[in-house]
Amino acid sequence: MAGQRSVLVLCTGNSARSQMAEGLINARLEGFEADSAGTHPAPQVNPNAVAALAEIGIDISSSRPKSVDEFIGRRFDFVITVCSSADANCPAWIGKVGKRCHIGFDDPSYTKGTPDEILTAFIKTRDMIEDQVFSYLKSQ
Repeated sequence: MAGQRSVLVLCTGNSARSQMAEGLINARLEGFEADSAGTHPAPQVNPNAVAALAEIGIDISSSRPKSVDEFIGRRFDFVITVCSSADANCPAWIGKVGKRCHIGFDDPSYTKGTPDEILTAFIKTRDMIEDQVFSYLKSQ
């Protein structure tokens, strides 16, 4: 879409945090278009990430983890890493980006507990992503 600023959200597995960020940006942040990728993509998107977004009416059920290799050579206005591993492993990306930023979030995939407690951790992460990533992008 013309006038849209492009965002690439990076994480290690591209199964939870970066997928939620992509879905949130594309559904709720006017003027931005997001993609997400991982340095070591997981086999599938975490079902709890899908459920956390479904709870607020965003469908990422058809999303798939993607490798950063799929985006090499493409320019982005913003590259945001959301986990420390991706931040450390993607320094070369800075040549193809307007601005690069790290906004780290704990991985809710490591949460232990009941299914409800685990989903609650994903919802908390989803809300922090929306708050912090949106604040950053809106300030630019």
